[in-house]
Amino acid sequence: MDFRQIHYFISLYEEGTVTRAAHRLHIVQPALSMQIGRLEEHLGQKLFERTKHGMVPTDAARQMYRLFLPIMRDFSNAEAQMLSSEGEIRGHVNIGLIASITQGVLVETLGAFSRQYPGVDVSVSDGYTSVLADRVAEGRLDAAIVNKPRRPLALDVEHIIDEEMVLIVGHRFEGSLAPSMTLRQMAGIGLDLVLPTRGHGLRANIDSFFESENIELAPKFEIDSLVATIKLVEQTRMATIVPRVAVHRQLYDGSLRAHGIVSPRLVRRVVSVSNPRRPLSPATKLFISMLAANLRLRAPGAATETPEAAD
Repeated sequence: MDFRQIHYFISLYEEGTVTRAAHRLHIVQPALSMQIGRLEEHLGQKLFERTKHGMVPTDAARQMYRLFLPIMRDFSNAEAQMLSSEGEIRGHVNIGLIASITQGVLVETLGAFSRQYPGVDVSVSDGYTSVLADRVAEGRLDAAIVNKPRRPLALDVEHIIDEEMVLIVGHRFEGSLAPSMTLRQMAGIGLDLVLPTRGHGLRANIDSFFESENIELAPKFEIDSLVATIKLVEQTRMATIVPRVAVHRQLYDGSLRAHGIVSPRLVRRVVSVSNPRRPLSPATKLFISMLAANLRLRAPGAATETPEAAD
């Protein structure tokens, strides 16, 4: 087994077909097939089943991918750091983001980052906090920006920001709402709420505040898609609770209205998680720093220091 075979294997595993993998690697298809065949012979195990839909990985291939992907990422990061030592930042950033961050500041961050660091490629995955944290632990992601997990993690955790969560309504909403209200006042209005499902990190955060006030939370709809939730609120009389940064564009153009929630003030802590055994590359550190700066810029009044009572 050599470095090239592992590189070819990972490309075929991720692309799913010999055609796409060969194109990604800039080689001819027979050369790729020959190296995969030699790798299977060396391991004494079949790695792929050929079907009409492409190359389907076997259990052995899935195990090999889990084992070797972190090693290959470490190699690529080490190479990028050595090349970056010449002055230009290079490499690949592979990061995970919760949906509200993706919705709120990703586009602006990617645009600015690519202009400032053209030698860096960026891959972004979105998902639940628990899933992204697991991918960081497995080495499938360099880092992730997530809600602070309630359970202790064997990961490095760095505080990014404490975001205000607000009540959001559209122009079709009927009734008068105060600019800000207590959680109990809000609950007493009888709003038709649309919130994420209970498996979602944002919902867990919201539930904890309601439970602390002994208020029963009964949303009319439960939807994990932030995009769908925002559109639903824009087009109906429903309301939702989201971090302000997730809807800052709609608040700016006036298609949504935000109402503050006080006593208690609803906040969620956003953190960066990374694997302590795999130091972050300069490119990844720069991307996280730029993303965090954009979050703080679009969250006026948000705490950037760790408050004692936030846990």
